[in-house]
Amino acid sequence: MYKTRPYEKHFKRPLDFILSLTALIALSPLFIIVALLVRLRLGSPILFSQNRPGLNGRIFKMYKFRTMTDGRDKQGNLLPDDVRLTRFGRFLRSSSLDELPGLINILNGDMSLIGPRPLLVEYLPLYSAEQKKRHNVRPGLSGLAQVNGRNLLTWEEKFNLDVKYVRNVSFMGDIKLIFLTLKKVVLKEGISATDHVTVEPFKGSE
Repeated sequence: MYKTRPYEKHFKRPLDFILSLTALIALSPLFIIVALLVRLRLGSPILFSQNRPGLNGRIFKMYKFRTMTDGRDKQGNLLPDDVRLTRFGRFLRSSSLDELPGLINILNGDMSLIGPRPLLVEYLPLYSAEQKKRHNVRPGLSGLAQVNGRNLLTWEEKFNLDVKYVRNVSFMGDIKLIFLTLKKVVLKEGISATDHVTVEPFKGSE
């Protein structure tokens, strides 16, 4: 059974709330500008929402700014991601501006500033017992995997880093990862996988 540390139990959530609220207030003009641009260039809805598993696998609705169109073929099927992802959408992703609504998830208590990234619900049955440990903490807006390669990592490398984070959660570790995340955002490193607009789906470990 996973045992929470004093920092996790008493300080991590208040720190998340204070920092995310401060960021939302400070970045509110940017938030409004991006929302208006998304509405003008991509239409409605402005936000992309999707169910994701959080702490202990509990499902919540994660928010991002929309980056793709709703382009469909003659049969009504959505076009491939690389077709629907516009130049503006690529900019939002490369600058990480699409992640701004995630601050709302942090305020709600569904996410943390730092932790394993929330992945797709359909991946839940595919995890090994070791990989499932990533759900022992709240998912993060950024995490150890994000500052060590992000989408350039293999799934195994990501999960190893996620579990490593869970085993070593600490105040100083989170502060360090926050600053490393800001550095990665400025340098725009590891945004997309080498051969994919979005990361290749996880199909389970061998």
